[in-house]
Amino acid sequence: MPSEPQASAYRPAPRIAGIADWIASPVSPAEFPSHILRFRNDRWAAAVGLDALDEQAWIAHFGRFDPLPDNLPRPLALRYHGHQFRVYNPNIGDGRGFLHAQMLDGEDRVLDLGTKGSGQTPYSRDGDGRLTLKGAVREILATEMLEALGVYTSKTFSVVETGEALWRGDEPSPTRSAAMVRLSHGHIRIGTFQRLLALEERDHMEALVAYCLDTFPGNPPPEDAPGRDEPAVILLHQVVERLADLAASWMVAGFVHGVLNTDNMNISGESFDYGPWRWLPKWDPRFTAAYFDHSGLYAFGRQPEAVLWNCGQLAIALSMLTTTEPLVAALDRFAPLYQQAMSRRFAWRLGVAPKGVEQDSLLIQAAEQAMLASEEAPEQFFFRHRGGRNVDENRFGELLADYASTAETADPFWQQPGPPSVLIDEVERIWADIDRNDDWSALHARVAEIRELGRQLGSAPAPAGHAERLG
Repeated sequence: MPSEPQASAYRPAPRIAGIADWIASPVSPAEFPSHILRFRNDRWAAAVGLDALDEQAWIAHFGRFDPLPDNLPRPLALRYHGHQFRVYNPNIGDGRGFLHAQMLDGEDRVLDLGTKGSGQTPYSRDGDGRLTLKGAVREILATEMLEALGVYTSKTFSVVETGEALWRGDEPSPTRSAAMVRLSHGHIRIGTFQRLLALEERDHMEALVAYCLDTFPGNPPPEDAPGRDEPAVILLHQVVERLADLAASWMVAGFVHGVLNTDNMNISGESFDYGPWRWLPKWDPRFTAAYFDHSGLYAFGRQPEAVLWNCGQLAIALSMLTTTEPLVAALDRFAPLYQQAMSRRFAWRLGVAPKGVEQDSLLIQAAEQAMLASEEAPEQFFFRHRGGRNVDENRFGELLADYASTAETADPFWQQPGPPSVLIDEVERIWADIDRNDDWSALHARVAEIRELGRQLGSAPAPAGHAERLG
């Protein structure tokens, strides 16, 4: 698997407590009628020393949300604003989730356990604070596949079915409920900074910048970058580098997030908060994931533009602390950083050695044209050509033939008709087995197949913008 997690002892590190008074509100979890453990991610539980918990203790901490030892005494619902489809909304925040705990992994990095579907908070507005079981199943599949494809993503840590009947307008109701826990390296959003700008809280803005630089250490700005010693400028350079890489990783994965609002953009550079996501059934830059995205704002091909726009909103928030010139200089790095990330990630997924941005860009363009012409699903396209195999008689084939293979494809895995899929029809089939027959075997089998895909692809390019490798 890419970045296979390494076992570590449990080491609580509730660092956010130092800024919690103004960034979060203490809340209480909902009381649910029942708790049935449906999914636990022991691979990643081992990374934070929680894999030895028995089922009773697991449900106590991740179904009833009893505090973990020496960790946050009460959950924290984080406060933030955000642009939602480019309309500013000050009335948001953690409405059905909270930060449950923080720990160190074996490399002394802070990891968060955050929830989804754990009950109402002061920011729920008219929502019930719940998550459908189908939504949790979809998030398992999304995070497992993204991790296998080398995307820097949150991990689905736990899913507990909670015994309530929920009514939703976008799926048959009543439908089953769940409480989910995700593991990630942080939950500080661009919208967190936007809130402090709107409230004109300069001191808190400075403190949040310092918290992010300490918690998510990254690379310094280029030597010639204006204002390169200013904390706000350093942070923007790091976030631009991280999010340019994230956007490229989505494009190479053929993944459509669906809702790229500023409150869904994580300062750590992680992909998270999966709602109406889709994988491309065929290469189509206009493909949208959200049925309510009528203008195609967050269509597949517009994702890099959307991410850059969000970086611009962070720059606007940070202008409270510095001048315009160094922030614009940081934003100007997005396009070349994105091209560099596309080069290394596209070559990695094909299993060939990159030749440099200029040559690799020609290969990427030819691959896109080949997929458009054939209407072959991207996942099938990459599988068929892994390691430079099956050279077609087209421009892409001509270019691919000059690339050196870095992949081992002798394993029987690569002799199969194709890789595991999480296209929408397959997701619906897996859910139907659970919903109608309480049969979880297809889900567990697909997770195992996806993890084998990750193992076969091997270690992915390291997430950009960090001082050390992250998983």
